[in-house]
Amino acid sequence: MEHPPPPESAWDPGPIPPEPEPPRGPDHPIRLVVTDDRRRSRLTVFFRLLLAIPHLIWYFLWSIATVVVVVIGWFIALFTGRMPEGLHGFVARYVRYGTHLFAYLTLAANPFPGFAGDPGYPIDVEIDGPERQSRWKTAFRLLLAVPALVIEATLLGLPGAGSGGSGAGGQEAGGEDAVIGIGIAFLVAFFAWFACLVRGRMPHGFRHLNAYALRYYAQTYGYLFLLTDRYPFTGPFDVPDPEPPPPAPIRIAIDDDLRRSRLTVLLRLPLAFPHLVWLGLWSVAAVLAALLNWLVTLAVGRSPAALHRFLAAFLRYQTHVYAFLSLVANPFPGFTGTAGSYPVDLEIDGPHRQHRLVTLFRTVLAIPAWFLALSLFGLLFAVAIFGWFVSLALGRMPEGLRDAGAFVLRYAAQANGYGFHLLTDRYPYSGPADRRLAPPDAEAEPPPPLPPLPPEPPPSGLAPA
Repeated sequence: MEHPPPPESAWDPGPIPPEPEPPRGPDHPIRLVVTDDRRRSRLTVFFRLLLAIPHLIWYFLWSIATVVVVVIGWFIALFTGRMPEGLHGFVARYVRYGTHLFAYLTLAANPFPGFAGDPGYPIDVEIDGPERQSRWKTAFRLLLAVPALVIEATLLGLPGAGSGGSGAGGQEAGGEDAVIGIGIAFLVAFFAWFACLVRGRMPHGFRHLNAYALRYYAQTYGYLFLLTDRYPFTGPFDVPDPEPPPPAPIRIAIDDDLRRSRLTVLLRLPLAFPHLVWLGLWSVAAVLAALLNWLVTLAVGRSPAALHRFLAAFLRYQTHVYAFLSLVANPFPGFTGTAGSYPVDLEIDGPHRQHRLVTLFRTVLAIPAWFLALSLFGLLFAVAIFGWFVSLALGRMPEGLRDAGAFVLRYAAQANGYGFHLLTDRYPYSGPADRRLAPPDAEAEPPPPLPPLPPEPPPSGLAPA
């Protein structure tokens, strides 16, 4: 007696869970490649600026030739709609060489770079060949590039600018005679210089943040110099990184659809005024609570649950207000800092044990993070200004600007949660990590078990009657 095969559903384990969604971002013709292992030679780190002098001279000379080539290519592209291949290759090498040079200067990479812009450097760029470009975008390229140049100056600096965002390093000759303007990446390089001398390794977050600045530099000058008519992507979450980011007890959570109300965008500053007043009043209580939290944590090694909840709510509310004010989010926020109540929110883990020695010197240890957070607010200001015009015109916030602003808010929250509120003793992660950062003790969820197989039928000769 033959038995029918078991139904297929008994063998089917169900649909396979989808892989985590990769960071969103356009497939840009100019892409960053990171193969750096973060090891640094203490000797070359110590003399980095001195070793870079020949490259700075060569970069200045090559820049002059590139401007001439780009002007010629501009006329040709304006009439033919395409950059000639020879000129494209010359400018692509210049952009690649500039990326190598600034990676070396900002300690994002270790080897002494070549002078020809050949591929293969640990921080490198892949640049697609010449493609057809819109003639009207070509005609107004310099004007269209202004917002990108402002953001690039904030992140890295502008060649020929004597002052750009916050930072340290570079030439002090001032004004208009400096080779580069100073941006966030050079402030990172200043702190990284000390870390690399002590440890012989570049901190992961510092390298990742500078890689973001270098990617934006390459895309900005690739756009300005007619390598592509694709606008630079401001979002930081698609920056390649060979290492996963460390777990974070304070994480950003984004559930925003990018739509913006033109009316509330137009009146965003007066609408935020009640929140700014309430934030100022709440800050007074938060300062007293933070001082008490420091004393208790120093004594028992853990933040009390009540103080932790109060300070976490304040930090979350502060993030909601800044997200609303900078157009990173659209709805009018509540006044209580409730978790999960806003499209750009903070996920904050509960109290955990903290090292007493780290707690004792927390304010001193947090100084580099506060300086970096302060300089990153220059990026948030640029996001708010340009996002205001775009949202007013289109009724949508560009994804790249939204994500760049969310990155700044996440780092500021981590810096304050570490240095001021003592919600954690995990140092802020300066890299623009993906918004799906894992909590510290998160483990991969095991797949669901397969259903048991049905019993095998007995041989036909022994089947029951």
